[in-house]
Amino acid sequence: MTKRRVGILISGRGTNMVSLAEAARAPDYPADIVLVISNRANAAGIERAQALGLKTAVIDHKAFPSREAFDEAIEAALLTERVELVCQAGFMRIQSAPFATRWLGRQLNIHPSLLPLFKGLHPHQQALDAGVRISGCTVHFVTPELDAGPIVAQAAVPVLASDTVTTLEARILLAEHQLYPHALRLAASGAASLKGDRVTLPNSVNQGGPLLSPAP
Repeated sequence: MTKRRVGILISGRGTNMVSLAEAARAPDYPADIVLVISNRANAAGIERAQALGLKTAVIDHKAFPSREAFDEAIEAALLTERVELVCQAGFMRIQSAPFATRWLGRQLNIHPSLLPLFKGLHPHQQALDAGVRISGCTVHFVTPELDAGPIVAQAAVPVLASDTVTTLEARILLAEHQLYPHALRLAASGAASLKGDRVTLPNSVNQGGPLLSPAP
């Protein structure tokens, strides 16, 4: 099996990066993590990646005069490693439109809400403020518009009456660690393909049955 070469972009702890790297260890997984890039030298995820034996690079966005120049440096590093797919995993930089467009259909991101709800910053607080009973996370293809790309996969979790931002964030993060490797598998294998502004999937990947919150 030919595995797709994947680069991961991080800014912080890198917990989703770890979940992707651990999934990629499986012989039948269709992706190989060949590079982890952080825009912050002190990101804990860099040490985690190195402990997993992954190649890493630090490209500090503050060292560049513009967003476009920073993106060009990121892209140069990706191309050097012949990266075919990019996964943003807690990457706290908004990309320039030219970069996002060049990687359209080849770059994934995970966001901790059921998009198109609660885009942007503080999605957990947004969910609590809205009083929703179900929240979750979404993996989508990256487009120039923030958190608006075609959806690949989603996971739902209940929102409890006692939830705080911290507890809801922790519950959604556990779902992220399951969803992101699943979504990357779909994209790397070709099961999830971008057709215009929608992602097509085999019928067999979808599940039936509702998730009720609160439970009856």
